Amino acid sequence: MAIARTLEETQDSVAKIRPPLKWAGGKRWLVPYLTPIWRQHSNRRMVEPFCGGLAVTLGLLPRRALLNDINPHLINFFRWVRAGLTIDIEMKNDKALYYEYRNRFNELISAGQENSREAAALFYYLNRTGYNGLCRFNKSGKFNVPFGRYRSINYVTDFTTYRSVLAEWEFTCGDFEEISVFPEDFIYADPPYDVEFTQYSKDGFTWDDQVRLAHWLAKHPGPVVASNQATSRIVSLYRDLGFHLEFLDAPRMISCTGDRTAAREILALRGI
Repeated sequence: MAIARTLEETQDSVAKIRPPLKWAGGKRWLVPYLTPIWRQHSNRRMVEPFCGGLAVTLGLLPRRALLNDINPHLINFFRWVRAGLTIDIEMKNDKALYYEYRNRFNELISAGQENSREAAALFYYLNRTGYNGLCRFNKSGKFNVPFGRYRSINYVTDFTTYRSVLAEWEFTCGDFEEISVFPEDFIYADPPYDVEFTQYSKDGFTWDDQVRLAHWLAKHPGPVVASNQATSRIVSLYRDLGFHLEFLDAPRMISCTGDRTAAREILALRGI
């Protein structure tokens, strides 16, 4: 399937249900490219092994979805959103408050309370207020993103409008190979880019993981779409496994360095 639309043509076509989090590498811009592909398979369950900020799932709005991520704090937040999360902590764009809440969030992690409603509320605040929308943890699993540089921030306190949308979406946390995938599932995989910055979780995402993912996707009998940065080794990896490749210029809305230059990206397709 050829993808001829330009980035400019996508601007007014993105679905109106906005993801609740800022997310580095988010694929909201990609939704108009994925929509005609998904429409051919919309009766299926959608599976995202790396669901991130839910930009694609909220853009395509499948009735049934299995959404996985290695980041337990992200999954905890979405589970509370699905339950009708409301936030009652003070939220403002204040440096002292940010570090107070960051310390409290890490205290909850140390105390084994990372699945609590308070942890979900703090995660949202830290995500909206921290530098460049990054989600980064050190080797001890502690959140270490510094305070951001925003002039103003619009915070949401009531997420009950998401409740009906997420009602039939299952959220899991773990390695992608642990997901219970059915042969007829539609898989969209957007792993961490094949670039230097991969410390999205405390364990990172290595080249061996990229290879392991590509082979796992190639074995799936149902339709598969994967996106990644079009490095030469990623292109070779997916091409050698029989994927059809489409090339796109992806905007960098958030990056760990602040770089906003376009990144060459691939869509790797099988069974479409």
